[in-house]
Amino acid sequence: MMKKALSIILIALVCSCSSSKKTSNSNEVKPEITEKAIRASMEYLTSDELEGRATGTEGIEKAAVFIENYLKSNGIKPYFKTYRDSFKLNDLDGYNIVGLIEGNDPKLKNEYIILGGHYDHIGKGKVVEGDSIANGANDDASGTIAAMEFGRYFAQSKSNKRSILITLYDAEELGLKGSAHLAKRLKDKGLNVYTMINFEMIGVARASTEPMAYMSGYERSSLAETLNKYAGEEVVGFFDRAKKMNLFMRSDNFPFFKELNIPAHAISTFDFTNYDYYHHVDDEADKMDYEHMVNFINKMIPALEGMMNAPTKEVILKDE
Repeated sequence: MMKKALSIILIALVCSCSSSKKTSNSNEVKPEITEKAIRASMEYLTSDELEGRATGTEGIEKAAVFIENYLKSNGIKPYFKTYRDSFKLNDLDGYNIVGLIEGNDPKLKNEYIILGGHYDHIGKGKVVEGDSIANGANDDASGTIAAMEFGRYFAQSKSNKRSILITLYDAEELGLKGSAHLAKRLKDKGLNVYTMINFEMIGVARASTEPMAYMSGYERSSLAETLNKYAGEEVVGFFDRAKKMNLFMRSDNFPFFKELNIPAHAISTFDFTNYDYYHHVDDEADKMDYEHMVNFINKMIPALEGMMNAPTKEVILKDE
């Protein structure tokens, strides 16, 4: 057990040691997003040792410890007394992981932006060539790692005026139970949450003729247009199938919209045409497009930064 614990900590430290550089005109740290760090996180979270990260299993406990060590090693504080937001689901123990990056503006830091993804998966799937473990690389280790990388970036750059919660959810696969628990808890605390973004399956690239990503509930708020304004291009587009499939209500953004009445959306690069292994045992680390993941995260950083640092709340709810 001691060897396993040490190996988890070492992997988290490797993932947190991506290089950073300073701009020529200031002391501002600009952490780099690297394929090496993303791949290291992905290979651990999707390893057979974690047995598909099903809620209530030893595998998801290992994933939780890995994420906690990553947050701690990157200077991201626990939001609650510990990183865990624990809940019961019948006889299962569930736990979201929640880290805090305080904003650097004395007034705006009292407004919060939530970035997250679900780190649980389905555990076992239909057996293919003797393999029964559904490792869940795209779904949703990819989104989990994106949220972790955003957390590392802002914890090091300290370039966010508003405060950020990095939130990784358990029990999404059992009906959005983890995000529902956390959303209600934050509502009960009276937290001033501005927006919430859920990163859901960002491990594969869309066709070059399409926007890099799409957003569920596109017409429900001005989030996409705000992000694209600060990105300087259309990174987040409209996807008509997302509306037809009602994806807005099917992922971890929805409980935050429902409880807090805020702009809360899922952003994805998986569009049901570009990856054949949804809830499949072949959803593996070696099928992820790491260059795409780095590109996506890098394009999202100025988009998020602009929204976080604007003097007023530009993102507003709309009538769909």
